[in-house]
Amino acid sequence: MAGSPLRILVVGAGIAGLAVARALRMAGFRPDVTEKLPATDLPDSGLYLPGNAARALRGLGLDLPVRPLGQVIHRQRFLDAAGTPLCEVDLTGLWAGVGECRALPRSDLHRVLLTGAGGAVRHGAEVRSLDLTPGAVTVTFLDGTVTEYDLVIGADGPRSAVRALAALGGPARPAGQIVYRGVVRGGPPLAEWTALLGQRAGFVVMPIGGGRLYCYADEAGTVPPADPTARLREVFGSYGGPVPRVLDALTDVHVGLTDEVELGRWSRGRVVLVGDAAHATAPTLAQGAAMALEDAVVLAESLRAATSVDAALVAYESRRRPRTKWVRDRTRDRDRTRDVPPALRDPLLRGRGGRIFQEHYRLLVDPL
Repeated sequence: MAGSPLRILVVGAGIAGLAVARALRMAGFRPDVTEKLPATDLPDSGLYLPGNAARALRGLGLDLPVRPLGQVIHRQRFLDAAGTPLCEVDLTGLWAGVGECRALPRSDLHRVLLTGAGGAVRHGAEVRSLDLTPGAVTVTFLDGTVTEYDLVIGADGPRSAVRALAALGGPARPAGQIVYRGVVRGGPPLAEWTALLGQRAGFVVMPIGGGRLYCYADEAGTVPPADPTARLREVFGSYGGPVPRVLDALTDVHVGLTDEVELGRWSRGRVVLVGDAAHATAPTLAQGAAMALEDAVVLAESLRAATSVDAALVAYESRRRPRTKWVRDRTRDRDRTRDVPPALRDPLLRGRGGRIFQEHYRLLVDPL
């Protein structure tokens, strides 16, 4: 269907939505893109892109503008809570022939994708209802605007309105983790992705370029604290390694909960889900952005190659489900590892941790 005049709406202008818009334009389509939030600057946050994300960016023709951004990460280092080494993963070897691993500000990637999408985003446009009919979807927006589309793509995150309106599944389930995120300037010198593993809690820090460090920490729980900065220092104040200096330099902490989305199907009629709207997991493997970028590439390829929208959606889901299931299962595996008491877990990781953690990405090294 390449070059066909399909009327396509992409709901959501985050990483998934902008990547889909870019992929569709490369395939000869001209989608509309809407976002319910106003056009504002993104919060100061970081992002880690494994090698399969770099491969997907090449498929989107965006690897060159991303290359100067952030910092290439060659190694993952795992330490115990005191800062004593447990194991390492050689990322250069793991992702050889696939792509570089990179840590960068989230806003930098968003700007690249926004430019790459090649069309205006309609901000402040919230979808109120979807009326699915054979071969079309009538979309009513909160402002009363009504438009008919041949395909609606829900790229609006784990708490997707499109998923609910199209009756594709209920709300996201809490994954049982409270997460803390922040960007540090003037912290300790650090060249690699570094994680400290404690008792049902972990602290990850990585360089994102420009002398900045991105830190991501989590603990088991379901209720965010009223004072996230104080709670972060309470939980991780006894940690060693780079953590004390990171906490000293940290001034702004964003707190939230992780969600999981697991669905029986990703499409209904002419509505389909991509990214976290379809298959969100806890960010333990840092595959959220990578899976969204891969979704975009595969959905556009499926629409270009198929003779009908229905056939394209079947092909897209058939190709994507095994990889996203792998990510969900390996994420749960790694999270269970952290629930093991350190006295039992840490000796195992010192002996086999590098091989165990590397195995979590085995399927993702393969082509899409």
